[in-house]
Amino acid sequence: MTALLIENLAEIATARGNAALAGGRQGEVTKLRDAEILCRDGSIVWLGTRQERLATLGDLAGVERLDGRQGTAIPGFVDAHTHLPWAGSREMEFAQRLAGRSYQEIAAAGGGILSTVRSTRSAEPEQLLAATLSRLEWMLSCGTTTAEAKSGYGLSLPDETKQLETLARAAQLQPIDLVPTLLAAHEVPPEHRSDRARYVDLVCREIIPEVAARSLASFCDVFCERGVFSAEESRRVLEAGREHGLRPRLHADEFADSGGAELAAELGAASADHLMAVSDRGIDALAAAGVTAILLPGTSFFLAKRVYAPARRLIRAGVPVALASDCNPGSSYTESLPTIAQLGVFELGLSIEEALVALTLNAAATLGLAAGIGTLEPGKRADVVLLDAPNLLHLAYHYGVNPVRSVVKAGREVYRAGNVLLAHGSQ
Repeated sequence: MTALLIENLAEIATARGNAALAGGRQGEVTKLRDAEILCRDGSIVWLGTRQERLATLGDLAGVERLDGRQGTAIPGFVDAHTHLPWAGSREMEFAQRLAGRSYQEIAAAGGGILSTVRSTRSAEPEQLLAATLSRLEWMLSCGTTTAEAKSGYGLSLPDETKQLETLARAAQLQPIDLVPTLLAAHEVPPEHRSDRARYVDLVCREIIPEVAARSLASFCDVFCERGVFSAEESRRVLEAGREHGLRPRLHADEFADSGGAELAAELGAASADHLMAVSDRGIDALAAAGVTAILLPGTSFFLAKRVYAPARRLIRAGVPVALASDCNPGSSYTESLPTIAQLGVFELGLSIEEALVALTLNAAATLGLAAGIGTLEPGKRADVVLLDAPNLLHLAYHYGVNPVRSVVKAGREVYRAGNVLLAHGSQ
């Protein structure tokens, strides 16, 4: 048996339970001072104060120890919305936006998503894998231990599967657990612009069945937005995905109220994401259906928008709120969930405790993983982030820095102070 004692912690901060927290419970975080965590065979078997450990478990002679150095332990971050497997970059578009052009204007001129589609289609599999692994290394250094990752830059059967195959390979080569999502309905590719109905048919009748048959994805996503896919087109794609065992999630109401939130509620989606333009009707529908809202403040920030998703309205309505990076080359180029936590506090009005729950338990719940990750409790997997901070408040108080000192994945330290220590599967 392999065992690890994480000792000398100033604080443990964690939510509890196996389901998303909503409303007044969104910020329910337990904090324990002078704390320790005992991990064995990949799971947490005990946590408490040092005095309690000595009284109940003794010295634990021979058990490997990790010195917390009076830092704070939190659950490993869960990034529930990313677009990791892409090739190329779009910094020139970023410069154009700084000069006053809008995201939509750039896309209409041939940039935007289709620019990344061209780069990703032309990339060799090894190039795509190397780029994806580089982003995952950044994510690990910022405390992410589990991440959802979407396709959506292929927009054809061979290129969507190339992205998803890249994720399957990447999952075996580094410590972060990956949950793949098919996003073939991210945009209409150039070759189908004159007949968009043909492309929706292609997604529903060819891409979804092939991806499902090969078990390349767990979820099916769609960009439900004016000028992209309508609510009716989105319903057709998501129902086709569900028929093949892919649970629905949506890009919903990002730039305009397109009925995405209501569709997510109708279909019982795993999440409705973005929601910068969600209506009160959409919020009520999400609350009634128990659908989690994944908010992406990095997107508003990166696009220099003055409008953020209405987090407080969602919480007051009883909608569970999660946060995610939306890591992508065009509208939110960041792998850092500590940065997203800070934006959640400063721009969305979340408390630091609400932000922690949003990035751990609630995010895990949208991926169907809350029974095993998302909190620090006996019986759950030992995915632990050690912050170089005396308490949780420093997660936002000390802003603009990476507070992560160490990352433990399944009971083994895999990152410390800028170095990956253990590749996935190594002994």
